[in-house]
Amino acid sequence: MRNSAPSKVRLVTVSEEDAGQRLDNFLMRQLRRVPRALVYRIVRKGQVRVNKKRARVSDRLRVGDVVRIPPVQQAAPAPQRAFDEAARTRFEALVLYEDNDLMALNKPSGMAVHGGSGLSWGLIELARAARPRARRLELVHRLDRDTSGIILLAKKASVLKALHAQVREHRLKKIYQALVAGRWPRGCALVDAPLLKNTLQSGERIVRVSSEGKPSRSRFRVLAACERVSRIEVRIETGRTHQIRVHTLHAGHPVLGDEKYGDAGANRQARACGLRRLALHAWRLGFEHPATGQWLELEAPVPQLFTEVFECLCQQKSATG
Repeated sequence: MRNSAPSKVRLVTVSEEDAGQRLDNFLMRQLRRVPRALVYRIVRKGQVRVNKKRARVSDRLRVGDVVRIPPVQQAAPAPQRAFDEAARTRFEALVLYEDNDLMALNKPSGMAVHGGSGLSWGLIELARAARPRARRLELVHRLDRDTSGIILLAKKASVLKALHAQVREHRLKKIYQALVAGRWPRGCALVDAPLLKNTLQSGERIVRVSSEGKPSRSRFRVLAACERVSRIEVRIETGRTHQIRVHTLHAGHPVLGDEKYGDAGANRQARACGLRRLALHAWRLGFEHPATGQWLELEAPVPQLFTEVFECLCQQKSATG
């Protein structure tokens, strides 16, 4: 792929429309054809400055902040893949809710939320292609590539800012369903364990429980269980990277199908029952609509596969027991 010539140093003043955004999200809008990894690298090296000072990608910008953006090599625009009628039909099937301010989608397992790392298309790119008039369409939050379920997108900067405030203040109600290895203990309704994120040289993110980590709380409720598997509901009070996957591991019952944190033996048994994905689904999402003030609760149907795998594993146990 050809690259365009490096741009000159730019000084960009943060407007009211962009205030409240994280620095990395602001830079991704300014540098549309730059990989996210490069954005993180130039911030880490101090090449990006906010009000002439070093900054972190997680810093939130305020009105009047001056952001120094260094010259970077931007990729030439890639040839646009046709968003044909078949692709449009598949995308529309993902839409759970939509109005003039926001939309909620049911992300499939295996689909990244944004392009990068060799992926030309992610969920946000598909949404922008399907809604070209929504020029400010942005992700409100993220899901791991292998996690399915409900994800929220804002169509206006003011709506994005208001929803990000709800995220920061832990006012979004996020409930997941998962299949985990073994019988979940009755007394384990809350895992309150700080999480520390590490990034390996390869770029892979690894999260572990550590007293040096950030406070992290997950609440669990058992929906059904047998000796080999439990179907659980998880409400997260914080939104840390890989939070549910690491908290279930910490409790001794990792999510089935998890190749990073899971149990190899339990995963083999689940694969024999047809599980070829991470058994984690973002089921329900509640939030206050920024435009109307109304409380909305949306739901993404749990894949039928979860029921089939659960029943298969429980039947195997009873047959062999």
